[in-house]
This record gives sequence, structure tokens and C-alpha cells, in this order.
Amino acid sequence: MLRRQGRGPATHVPAPRNATVAMSAAALLWIPQAALLAWAVQRLATGAGLAEMLLPAGAYLALGVLRASSEAWGARRLFAAARPQLATLRNQAAQALAARSPLDRERLASGRAASALAEQAEAVLPWLLRYQPARMRTLLVPPLIALAVLYYSWTAALILVLAAPLIPVFMAVIGWRAKAASEAQLQVIGGMSGLLLDRLRGLSTLRALDAVDATAQRVRASADSVRASTMRVLRIAFLSSTALELFSALGVALVAVYVGFHLLGEIGPGSWGVRLSLAEGLFILLLAPAFFEPLRELAAVWHDKAAGEAALEALQELRHAGLALPGALAPQQQPARPGHAPVAPSVDIEGLRFLHPGEAPLFDGEDLYVGAGEHVALVGPSGSGKTTLLAVIAGLAPASGGAVRIGGVPLDRHSAAGLRARMAWIGQKPHVFSGSVRANVSLERDGIDSAAVGAAMRRAGLGHVGHATPGASLGEGGLGLSGGELVRLALARAMCAPQAGLLLADEPTAHLDHDTAAGVIDALVTLAQGRTLIVATHDLTLAARLGRVVRIGEPFTKRSAA
Repeated sequence: MLRRQGRGPATHVPAPRNATVAMSAAALLWIPQAALLAWAVQRLATGAGLAEMLLPAGAYLALGVLRASSEAWGARRLFAAARPQLATLRNQAAQALAARSPLDRERLASGRAASALAEQAEAVLPWLLRYQPARMRTLLVPPLIALAVLYYSWTAALILVLAAPLIPVFMAVIGWRAKAASEAQLQVIGGMSGLLLDRLRGLSTLRALDAVDATAQRVRASADSVRASTMRVLRIAFLSSTALELFSALGVALVAVYVGFHLLGEIGPGSWGVRLSLAEGLFILLLAPAFFEPLRELAAVWHDKAAGEAALEALQELRHAGLALPGALAPQQQPARPGHAPVAPSVDIEGLRFLHPGEAPLFDGEDLYVGAGEHVALVGPSGSGKTTLLAVIAGLAPASGGAVRIGGVPLDRHSAAGLRARMAWIGQKPHVFSGSVRANVSLERDGIDSAAVGAAMRRAGLGHVGHATPGASLGEGGLGLSGGELVRLALARAMCAPQAGLLLADEPTAHLDHDTAAGVIDALVTLAQGRTLIVATHDLTLAARLGRVVRIGEPFTKRSAA
């Protein structure tokens, strides 16, 4: 079980031990292969014929096939286990994002979160597939090869053992810098993804403000930062590989010098008082490069470790606890069947307390009662908490204290999902997905057919808009629709929710001209017949059309509908 520590709970990334052991054991098969090769050369040097080479050649070939098969099986087994592990990490991060309130100010930008889930998370895969087996081989193969060499020559074994620590020490020194560079690179990539997504969303605004060139320069500067950070990571990786090759080459060269001079009789001691034979000397020479091979492989994938751990940190950051969304992962409630009249609930708030972490309370002990079927306008200056109050009523943000009851049912993490299923939210900037108008109105909810979508669009005032027919296509973000048409689309969505007895509207007439706003108000009042309606607005004309006005920023007056 491998454990990666990050912010919050530890992230467990288990590696299939049987696969890594099989790949490490395959590397150990080189020891008998080297022995067979050295023995065959010794026999040839003493005049043996081709017939005597058939047995060692066959054994050498069999061991080679076994070695390749073990490595292939381990690699397949490791890949089959690594992909689900990566999918699990992504799923946990995605669920953590889904469980956070849209009012959470610590939420990552959508572009950065998407980069962490899609691009950066892929760095975990090489960490599992390459670094973990290399680490296991480094722990297992060099000690056993050193023991095999020690059996014939303590001097050669001592050279290997003294040269080996230089590699991990130097790798650790470089590795600290490599990890920091990888983390910085992922941050730069995530920042560029967020910047690009944000600018694409506001492309029409940038064109209107004649800021396209300035934006292009900033995107180009961000791309240059990504290039520079990538080159820093590559420079460190190349430095690590160069240092490793230097130390491993020196180690092998020292062993070769010792064995050569020993066989020439220039160096006597170092072989337990017995002169090495040609086979024994060749066996030691064949094992010397294999001793350093796991260390070289570990250094080659060291940047995979740094990138993988940085990616785990990025995923862990997504899982960092923030402002929770009550009932976020609760099972979806079965919607009411079309044709059933919605049930208008009351809204009862007692002693409401809400604050963002580290800030003064926005509401502290406030009371409010909205009767069933009552239409209420929340008015007040910007920043007074109108939208926040709607979000608390909708269960999109948890109250820090007090009680919120919808239709007499306390709103908490157990009931929030079921209560939200009987609400409809009409925002001032409704999100529109790339697809047909029909799909954007129905949102793929059960029981909503084309006829229901067409009727809802007509009631919302979109029946006369030629480019907003049910079969028409819309671009991401509502490209092709005006601001008033977007609000009417949100009204049509609410009209297609027969179970929605509580309507919550956030500035539905903001940024609309007088005639368009009047049409939206008429459609909203029509939709709200027989339902409870709470609207946050600065529009005094809209507030005057509703039955009651509550001023935010002043103590609420708890009273029932007249």
C-alpha cells in the first residue's frame, strides 16, 4: 500500500504487488543467464565444440523467454490495475467538487479544475506504471547482484556497494528541485487553462471593448510561461540522467579495471585468496552493468515520480473541504408526473445565521416567513445578501445557524435534495449548453416531451422567436440568444418542472431594456400563479407587481401573508 500525503485526508494509491514482484523477479533472471554465458565462453576458450553449446544456449533462450513473459505479464497486470485507480481518484475529486456549494469562494476556477482532472491527472499513470516497478527493482535487484558478486570477489562487490549510494543521494538532491519545478509547471498549466476558458467565455465582450489584441498578448505570455516551466523540468530531468550515467559508468569501469588486472596477475587480493577464472571474471563483468540498471531506470523515471506526486497534490486540492452543498450526493428524487398541479410550500426562517469563512456574518439571527402561494420581492443594495438568502432557501449553501423550513420540512443535508426537486431557480445568467433548444429546456428530465417544451416556450414568450424553436441549435453559453431570451429560456425550464411549487428568481430583469423587462415580468407573474415566488431584485417595477416587499439590510419582519 503506497500512501501519498496531501492537504486533508491521505490519498491511498495501492499498487498490485504481484505485478511489481513479477517484473522485479524477471530482472533477477539475468543472474543465471550471465552465469550460462560466462560458462559457455569458458568452455569455448578450452576448446569445446558447437554441440556442447546447445544445452547452455537452450537454457539461456528459455530464461530469456521466461524473463520477457514475466515482464509483459507484470506490465499488463499493472496497467489493468492503474487505470481503475486513476479513474477512482478522478471520481473522488469530481464528487468533492460536486459536493461544494456554488457560493464557496475557495472553489477553483473551472478551467483550472478541468486541467487538474483531465491533463494533470494523467501524470499519475506513469508514476504507477514506471516509477513503482523501478522502485521495487531498485530495492531487490542490486542487493542480490552484489551478493552474487561477493561470492567470487569481495573487492568487486565493495566497488559496487560504494558507488551505488552516490546515485540515490544525487537523485534526492535533484529530486527536490524536480518536484518543485513539476508543481510550478502544473500550476502554470492550470492557470493558463483557466485564463483561456475565461477569455473564450467572454469573447463577445472582448470584441465589443476592442480588447482582443490585449487578450491575445496575455494568452501568448501565459503560453510562454508554460514553455519556460516545461523547459525547466526537462533541464532538471536531463541533469539527473547525466549524473546517473556518469556514476554508473565510473562504477562499471572500476570493476572492469579490477577484473582485467586481476586476470593479468597484476592485482592479487580481492577474491578470497583464489585467483578468478575467466568464467568468474566474465560473470562479474556481466553483472556489473545489471547492478546499476535498476538505479538508472529509477533515475530515468524520477521526473515521473515528481510529476505524479504533483498531480496527486492537484487532485487532493480539489478534494479539499470547503463550503458544503447540502444533500449534494443524495439520490435524485422522482419528479412529479406532467399534469399534476404543483404544491406551493411556505418558507419559514428562524434565527438565520450565515457567514463566509473568515468574514463577519451576513445574516445573524434573522427571521422571515413567506406563506404558501405568496409572492415576495427581496430588495436592497448590492452586497446586502439577496442572492445569498435565495441560495440558503434553495439549499445551495448551508446555514451556519438557525432553522429553514420549506413547507414545514426542516432543510438539512438529509432533506435538501428532495426539497430542491420541488423548486425552480431562475438566474440572471442561466447556463445554456451546446445543443438544441428542446434539450436546453427539458434538460433531459423524464416525462417532458416536445409538446411540453413547445407549450412552455410559448408561455415564456419565446413562441415568436424564429431562432429559438425547439429544434434550433444553440452554442455553448447561449450564443445566438439575447439577454431577455436567455431569461425567457430559464422561465421555460421552470414551466417544464410541474413539481416546482417554489420559484426562486435572482435578478430576472437585470440588464434588460424596459420593454423586454416588462415581457419577462408578465411571464414570471403568469408562471407564479398557484406557486410560492421569491424574487431578489433591484427592479422596483417588478417589486410593485408582487404582493410583498422585504428589504434586505434591515431586520426581517416575520409575519404571514395577509
